[in-house]
Amino acid sequence: MISANNVTYRVGKKALFEDVNIKFTEGNCYGIIGANGAGKSTFLKILSGQLETSKGEIAITPGQRLSVLEQDHFKYDDQVVMDTVIAGNQRLYDIMKEKDALYAKEDFTDEDGVKAAALEAEFAEMDGWEAESNAATLLNGLGIPAELHYSVMNELNGSEKVKILLARALFGNPDILLLDEPTNHLDLDAITWLEEFLINFENIVIVVSHDRYFLNKVCTQTADIDYGKIQLFAGNYDFWYESSQLLIRQMKEANKRKEEKIKELQEFISRFSANASKSKQATSRKRALEKIELDEIKPSSRKYPYIDFKPDREIGNEVLTVEGITKSVDGVKILDNISFTLGREDKVAFVGGNEQAKTMLFKILMGEEEADEGTFKWGVTTSQAYFPKDNTKEFDSDLTIADWLMGYSPVNDVTYVRGFLGRMFFPGEDGVKKVRVLSGGEKVRCLLSKMMISGANCLILDEPTNHLDMESITSLNNGVIKFPGVVLFSCHDHQFVQTSANRIMEIMPDGTLIDKITTYDEYLEADEAARKRTIYTAQVEEEMTEE
Repeated sequence: MISANNVTYRVGKKALFEDVNIKFTEGNCYGIIGANGAGKSTFLKILSGQLETSKGEIAITPGQRLSVLEQDHFKYDDQVVMDTVIAGNQRLYDIMKEKDALYAKEDFTDEDGVKAAALEAEFAEMDGWEAESNAATLLNGLGIPAELHYSVMNELNGSEKVKILLARALFGNPDILLLDEPTNHLDLDAITWLEEFLINFENIVIVVSHDRYFLNKVCTQTADIDYGKIQLFAGNYDFWYESSQLLIRQMKEANKRKEEKIKELQEFISRFSANASKSKQATSRKRALEKIELDEIKPSSRKYPYIDFKPDREIGNEVLTVEGITKSVDGVKILDNISFTLGREDKVAFVGGNEQAKTMLFKILMGEEEADEGTFKWGVTTSQAYFPKDNTKEFDSDLTIADWLMGYSPVNDVTYVRGFLGRMFFPGEDGVKKVRVLSGGEKVRCLLSKMMISGANCLILDEPTNHLDMESITSLNNGVIKFPGVVLFSCHDHQFVQTSANRIMEIMPDGTLIDKITTYDEYLEADEAARKRTIYTAQVEEEMTEE
């Protein structure tokens, strides 16, 4: 068990948390939710001991091991992948190294033998002989191929490092597992694997995530941070939402009944307080009136931006034709003879683990890269707005936010531009901030403002939910759903893909394309069925061969 007892944490004079009391018990997965800036990640750091409380304490059952998903992707660059994962259980890793050092000694003594025997016993008790096999299982599940398991970390890309740090946190069956945004930069296959792992995990999991589908799949309890307090709800994210809305409705209805009672008492007092025969009753009602207290209903600190893509013109029947696009990068073919035609009602999700290929295709369609072979043609009635995964170039400027957006506005009016910024939580004073110094989330909101102001009827979105909080993702999700134009997008948020797309395209590892008019869940079900058929066929063939 891990618990926070009367915990207060202050930043300067402001109390981010105050007198928090909460217990996390074995067998549960807790989703920590709250508005952007509510302190979700800070609370995890307090639980892990990375931050000290201003008051109160964190208590952990003696002997239990706590594991944390680390965020520094360069911390272990000089280590081998397998060692990085196994060192997630530091004691086990230390025993391995100490044993190796003992056995490597030329002058191995009886005392060394006694020590080695004790280490071997502890090693076996910790399932040390299965350590590399268990680590390999985690790495394979997250999509790290066997040929990389003994590579040095600095040889890997950012996405691979994220997966290895996650495997490190999961390794060795920790008693308490703290995960801060574990689905960030994971492909949907890896997220699906992680969901199943956590569903079957029997110890304590405490997770912060902006992925609503993920929280619904894995969480048995939800801890809501609002106004410096943490309230625990049984159930997943959707259950929390329904429960919290029901609670507010019940409080409003109770207040309404109280207000009606107050009005009734006040009218009686007003009519009969001067009447001698009714004075005692009036006095009694005054005392009753004084006892009635309305419930304080604070509005949530959560804020939802207003995202509404309105095209300037209706799209025609000819939208986009792609024929035979092929592209190689560093001698490797990542797009191989890609062809498709889009209709005016298509909202296409590009899924699968081939991240580089998806980004490259979007860049080709926006004219930022050239294909080695093949052509594409946008319809004459179309106009495009693009959300790039890497927005570094967009914000390499000393312009203010308002001036930056003014450069993309069809209307040369600062009031018009500030209207779009206001929808995305950039009030007047924030409009003078330089775009160069914006946070990741602020840059995303600026890009979405740019797309809204463009009036485009075709949207291309390359991982738009990165850096967004749950409220902003919900607003963007709703904006894409009701958008009357064409959308091409890649996204790791399962719910976003399932609710927004009516067509699924997957670029395979060899660069070829699978194109299905279906929902994402139906696509996954068909893919799983096909995989089972393949396994069954292989088993039958193997049995026939043996006979």
